[in-house]
Amino acid sequence: MASLPEGLLDEGVWFRVEAAASASAVRRAAERLAVELGMPERSIADLSIVAAEAAGNLAKHADEGVVLVRPVRTPEQAGVELVVVDRGPGMADLLHSVGDGHSTAGTLGIGLGAIVRQASWYDLHSTPGKGTVLAVQVWPAGAPASVWAAGLTRPLTGEPVSGDAFAVRDAEGRRQVMMCDGLGHGGLAAAAAHQAVRAFHDGPAAPPSAVLELVHKRLNHTRGAAVAIAELDPDAGLVRYAGLGNIAGTVVSGGGARRGMVSLPGIAGHQRRQIRQFDYPITPDGVVLMHSDGVADRWSPSDYPGLITHSPLVIAATVLRDAGVRRDDAGVLVARLP
Repeated sequence: MASLPEGLLDEGVWFRVEAAASASAVRRAAERLAVELGMPERSIADLSIVAAEAAGNLAKHADEGVVLVRPVRTPEQAGVELVVVDRGPGMADLLHSVGDGHSTAGTLGIGLGAIVRQASWYDLHSTPGKGTVLAVQVWPAGAPASVWAAGLTRPLTGEPVSGDAFAVRDAEGRRQVMMCDGLGHGGLAAAAAHQAVRAFHDGPAAPPSAVLELVHKRLNHTRGAAVAIAELDPDAGLVRYAGLGNIAGTVVSGGGARRGMVSLPGIAGHQRRQIRQFDYPITPDGVVLMHSDGVADRWSPSDYPGLITHSPLVIAATVLRDAGVRRDDAGVLVARLP
């Protein structure tokens, strides 16, 4: 069995899908990852169908289609996740489009129906004129409970690794997320971001400002990073937030209203005047959205009807598609109250 591409067992690998050959590459990569993860043959067969149909749909119908293939894990099992993104015509009636027999290209129209049947979990959002985002997972023993936070990163065009990274943890009941952007690009930026992730996971169950202080100290032998940490408290209806550098944090209400959160000037690991924590209200139907400066803050929830009700992963993929810039690493993290 050929070895997996570097990165497929951690952040995953993005594939651009423009023809049948590239669609086949997605299927093969998904199958190889499933073998590496020790998934049973039945699950690998289901995954093969999902990957072939999802990537094949891009080759037939979509513009600028890409697929992310990456692992997903719980303490009990490991599965494979595909994030399928395009800038195609979009679908006005998702329920009709998912049903067998619906086609826009003269084919049998069984692709989306097959994906839904074989997947352990999926989420789909489409906006006419903007495109479609499909997130799908295949697990050996059924999908776990719904995930309250998810993120995506994409490297600068031409770079093999991204200097952006994210992390999610539940530290003794503290639901915390981190978005970071290693200074510059390439391997050294990625090393700084990965060190920030390790420090975040190793940190105590403490407020975001204290965890950010630890991350700052742990990055002093790297080139440094912009870092922001948020804690979602459902009992208080608050987001607690602390940031250093150019990470954008926003609370988006279920109705689409946006409120920015404050990150102070500085570089974690090198320069900081102070670390301060700020509290922001959040409603039960709202989300926290954080991103690096490789994502332009130009998107509006009103342009995507119903998007905020979808999974954090689909929200993140939609924002990355439409607001991510190609001249920089890009990363988006979305969390909602658990």
